[in-house]
This record gives sequence, structure tokens and C-alpha cells, in this order.
Amino acid sequence: MKGRPRTGLAALAPFLWLGVFFLFPFLLVAKLSLSDTALAMPPYAPRLDWSAGWAGVRAFFAALDFETYARLTNDSLYIASYLSSLKFAAVATGILLLIGYPIAYGMSRFEASTRQALLMAVILPFWTSFLIRVYAWIAVLKPEGLLNTFLSQFGLPELNLLNTDTAVYIGLVYAYLPFMVLPLYAVLEKQDQSLLEAAADLGCTRTQAFWRVTFPLSLPGVAAGALLCLIPMVGEFVIPDLLGGSGTLMLGKTIWTEFFANRDWPAASAVAIAMLATLVIPIVLYQRQQTKMIEAGR
Repeated sequence: MKGRPRTGLAALAPFLWLGVFFLFPFLLVAKLSLSDTALAMPPYAPRLDWSAGWAGVRAFFAALDFETYARLTNDSLYIASYLSSLKFAAVATGILLLIGYPIAYGMSRFEASTRQALLMAVILPFWTSFLIRVYAWIAVLKPEGLLNTFLSQFGLPELNLLNTDTAVYIGLVYAYLPFMVLPLYAVLEKQDQSLLEAAADLGCTRTQAFWRVTFPLSLPGVAAGALLCLIPMVGEFVIPDLLGGSGTLMLGKTIWTEFFANRDWPAASAVAIAMLATLVIPIVLYQRQQTKMIEAGR
């Protein structure tokens, strides 16, 4: 039909993007996870020999196995780093929710002009390099750093926080706070204030109106913020490496060690695939919940 916009290529663009920048790298990592370590360059086997034709292709797939995944389940180091990453991410996400919800709620109650200024203040840290901001916490938390200098002015005992789990939590909460505040603010700012007035007319106090009206309606923002924080924190490398001690176990550090120190690319790839498989679960659950809410609202 003449005059009708041609959307075929435009609709194909996102799939091409996902195929090139997600599916293809994922398949490469999945193939590496099924390989074996080798004293060669690159340090894994098998490698596909195109010159051998179909025989080479069959030999290539026949040599792939799940031995690396079996090793992950039998090695306590991988299990410990896996559970430790989930613990760090879950606890930090809980702290972020406790801090981020009041911030987002307060921002949504200001006038429009003030909300814009507060929103800019939340986004402002993104204008600075992530690595520089994490390094700044070293200057704050080290024994002779700014925190202990401040405490000494009041005669308070010094705190040894650097290279501890506490420092990792501080870094995670600081770095990912905007990812919790922004989705919550987007939901809270759009809520109809007349619902609170109706709740007050029906006898609800402000606290009761919050828990019966505001908070239930903000649950999509809570879920979105939790996912935006939890998923990248599970694989975080920079913060535990710079602020955590040598005993801090997280999947990001384990993957880096296997790739660059141990030269065990199959093990590092298997750890990455296991981490990705774990993170898919909350995403699928969230999408199903959102689908049910949309269907219920029709």
C-alpha cells in the first residue's frame, strides 16, 4: 500500500543488535565452557578445523563435554564464591531498598521544579568515572583516610574498614543507589494523590494509607529497582577487588582469576554461564508477574 511506512528493517534492528552483541558472544562463552584446558594459545581445546570438512566438524562437537561444569559442583571454591556473590548482592539490594525508597518517596512529594533538581543530584554521580568513584572510597576508608581523620577530631576510636566485607557493602550501596532510586521515583511520582485523600476520608491515617495504597502501587518500581541492582552486583568485580580483602569471594573476581591468572578459560566461562543461568530466574519471574498484573488490569 502506498504511503504506508516500511517498518521491516526497523523491526529487525533490535534482533540484529541482540544477535551480534549478546547471542554470538554467549555462544562463544558457552562453547568455551564445554572445552578443556590446554597448554596452547588459545589455552583451550578442541578448536574447529575447517580444512578437515565435515569430519573436522563432527570431531569438534564430539570433543565437547560437561566436565568443567562437573568440576564446578565438586570444587568448594566455586560454590563458596557463588553463594558469597548471592549473599553480597541480596544484602546490598535490601540495604539499597531501605535507603532508596525514602529518598524516592521524598523526591516525589516536592514541587516539579524541586523534583528536577533532586533528580539531577541523583544522576550527577554518573558524570564521573565509576572507577574513580570507587578509588575515592579507598581514600575515605583506609586507616589514615578521611573517615578516621574525622573520628579522631572527636576522640572516637579508629575504624578499620578497608579490605573488609563492610567496605564492599558500602561500595555496592554507593555505586548502585541511583539504580534503585530512579525506578522507584518513576512509579511514585506518577501515583494519583487523590487515592490518598480517599483513604484519609475512609479513616486511614497517613501510615495506614502508605502501607495500604502507596506501597502496594509502588511494588513494580521495587521489583524493577531490585533487579537493576541485584543482577549486576552478582557479577561485580571492581568493587570487591578494590575495597574487599583477599578473602572476599565473588564470582567476578573468580572469573577474572581463572581467565588471567590461572589461564583456565573453560572454568571461567562455565562460571559465567552458571551466573547467567541464575540471573535469568528472577527476570522470568518478574516478567510473569508483570504479565499477570497487566492481564488483571484489563
